[in-house]
Amino acid sequence: MLLNLTDVLTSEGKIRSEDIAIEMEVFESRMGRFVITEKTPLHLEMRNTKPGCAEVTGHAEITQLMCCDRCLKEMPVKISLDFVRDVFSPDVNDSEIADDSDTGLMDGYQMNIEVLVYNELLMNQPEKVLCKPDCKGICKKCGKDLNEGECGCDTFVPDPRMAVLQDIFNANKEV
Repeated sequence: MLLNLTDVLTSEGKIRSEDIAIEMEVFESRMGRFVITEKTPLHLEMRNTKPGCAEVTGHAEITQLMCCDRCLKEMPVKISLDFVRDVFSPDVNDSEIADDSDTGLMDGYQMNIEVLVYNELLMNQPEKVLCKPDCKGICKKCGKDLNEGECGCDTFVPDPRMAVLQDIFNANKEV
């Protein structure tokens, strides 16, 4: 969806607010494919800061289905998008645009809302997703969810520094 910003970019001191429905149903990236289950409208406030430049402030909340990093159960994760971006009209010289500004949002005087939401979701993905803080994960041997109870597998892991001693004891048993 494209949002026309001609009035904001050409009128000094102009402020405009708008609520826009987010059309995205699925978020896909290298991290995976996440179904969006809930979303609030994207609230945008656009403010002209100087000729050909506007500051865009936005807020939205999106809930997407993600898997717990330990037990792999699918669960809803709420992500809050809060951002401030500078956008520029096509009339502005490249020397006036800051190096860190996101020029890919604008197509002439129109801002691409889908690209904006996608970029913000990408930047706000959680580093670690847990179904609960004390999630026990899954058994490394049989794959049972340890949150539902113990599986009975032998979980003893010998200290690798003692492997030489274990070899000595095993050699004595064979003699």
